[in-house]
Amino acid sequence: MSMKLKHVLFAIIAFYCLLLASCSNGTNKDEEFPPTMTGFININETAYKMAVGNYKWERKQGLNTQVVETDAASPNQIAENYKVIMVEQDTTMNIEIEENPEISIYLWNEIGRDEEITPNKNQIFSPKSNGQYIYEILAKWPNGEVSYTFVIEVR
Repeated sequence: MSMKLKHVLFAIIAFYCLLLASCSNGTNKDEEFPPTMTGFININETAYKMAVGNYKWERKQGLNTQVVETDAASPNQIAENYKVIMVEQDTTMNIEIEENPEISIYLWNEIGRDEEITPNKNQIFSPKSNGQYIYEILAKWPNGEVSYTFVIEVR
């Protein structure tokens, strides 16, 4: 085989390898399915990762629709294994979730969802009463939603 032919074959193989690498799943956040949207609660300039619960994602590929949905533990059950964040009364808590989804915030009691809390620009304040509080953040994007949980103890 001539040297020129070897170079051409090498170039073709290299091109296909690059093409395959760029098309593989998981190399780009936009191609990852279902996406992993990380959520944090930022308190006193410290970011605490929120626990992920249920999620549902949908994507269309041509004529097909792919849906991934989980049925995770409830925020009360997730809270049992979440490291409680100690805060003072009326502390500012900022919710930071990738790609700024629309959010709903719920306070949980031992039975289930207790009350909805209205954020102001993804910011809420810890309660004025001492005790442990479980929060659920329901984040919604155009093609999916994720439930996040965090737990605080007001002292």
